Amino acid sequence: MERIDHELPWSHLGSERKLSVFRFGSGERKAYIQASLHADELPGMRTAWELKKRLGELEAQGLLNGVIELVPVANPLGLEQLLQGNFQGRFEAGSGKNFNRDFVELSAPVAAALADKLGDDPHANIRLIRQAMSDHLAALPAADSQLQGMQRVLLSHACSADIVLDLHCDCEAAVHMYALPQHWPQWRSLAAQLDVRVGLLAEDSGGSSFDEACSAPWLRLSRLFPQAQIPLACMATTIELGGQADTDPAQALAWAEGILAFLAEQGLIKGEWPKAAKEPCEGVPFEGTEMLFAPHPGVVSFLRKPGEWIEAGEALFEVIDPLADRVSTVCAGTSGVLFAIERLRYAQSGLWLAKVAGRVALRHGHLLND
Repeated sequence: MERIDHELPWSHLGSERKLSVFRFGSGERKAYIQASLHADELPGMRTAWELKKRLGELEAQGLLNGVIELVPVANPLGLEQLLQGNFQGRFEAGSGKNFNRDFVELSAPVAAALADKLGDDPHANIRLIRQAMSDHLAALPAADSQLQGMQRVLLSHACSADIVLDLHCDCEAAVHMYALPQHWPQWRSLAAQLDVRVGLLAEDSGGSSFDEACSAPWLRLSRLFPQAQIPLACMATTIELGGQADTDPAQALAWAEGILAFLAEQGLIKGEWPKAAKEPCEGVPFEGTEMLFAPHPGVVSFLRKPGEWIEAGEALFEVIDPLADRVSTVCAGTSGVLFAIERLRYAQSGLWLAKVAGRVALRHGHLLND
C-alpha cells in the first residue's frame, strides 16, 4: 500500500489540511473509490475502512490485478464544519457551494487538444484522452480556494480510472445509485451485490457532480468525434449507501465485500467470489423522480418506508399543524420506489420530504436538488 498525502491550498495561518489517497496494487487497469464527499454522509467512510483492510490483505496475497485507489475521507473541509454539535457537511461554509457540484468539465479542453489526433484505435484513444485530461488539470491556474483545490485533487486521481465509485448516502433511504444509462448493463451486477433498490439514470443531471465529471466527458467526446473509436472508458457511479445513520459494522462489511466481488468480476481482483444473493434492481430515468413537499408547516409522520414500491395516489406522509388543527395527507403522484425520505420530521417551505423513482419522465433539465 502506498499513501499519498496532498496538502490543500489556502489553509488558514497556523493550520493545514491534507487529503489522503491509499493506492493498492499495480497494473494498467484502475478503480477509484472515494467516500463522504458530503462530509455528513458517513456510511461510505465506514465502508471504506472495511475496504482498506481487505485491500491490504488482497495486495499482500498477490490477488490484485490492477490499481485500486481509495480515499476514505474525501472531504476533510466538511468534517470541521460542526455547528452546535450538528454537521454542516453538504455545503462549504464560506461560499455556500455544494461540495459535489461544479467539478471541472473536461470534454471541451480535451476536444480542443486532440481534435486531429483521435483515430480508429480505441486503446490509443483512451491513452490520449486520459493524458489530455491529466495535463489540463495540471495546467490550470492555482486553485483560489481549499474547495477548488480539493475538487481538483479528487478528479485528478479519478480521471484515469476505468471504474469510479463515489460513496454517499441520503437522509433516510434505501440503497440507490446514479449512473449513465449506457453503463447500466455493467452496473447491474454491482446493484445486485449491494441490494440496490433502484438505479437512477441520466446522461446529464446538471451541476457537474463528481461521477458525471468522470464519465460524461467520454460520452460527449464520442459524439463530438463520431469518426473516431472512443469507448465510454470510465464507468462512474454515485452510490447512496442507505441513510445517514446506517453505519452498522456488519452492513459496512457486507457493502465492502459486495464492492470487492464486483471489482473481481471486472477483472481487478483474482480468485473466486460469491455471486450476488439478490436480483438486480430496475434502472429508471432520473427524470422520473418525483420530489414531494408539504403544503404547510407542521410535524411530519411518514406512512411508508424507504425501499417500498408505491402506487400513484398512495399516501406517503401526513403533515400536522397542532395550532390550527390542519392535517394534510400527501400522496404519490407517480408509481415507483420510495427511495429516500427526509430525516427531519418538521415540514419547511421549499424542502423535499420524500422521493419516488418512477418509470415515466416528469422533469427535464437540471435534475439534482442542492
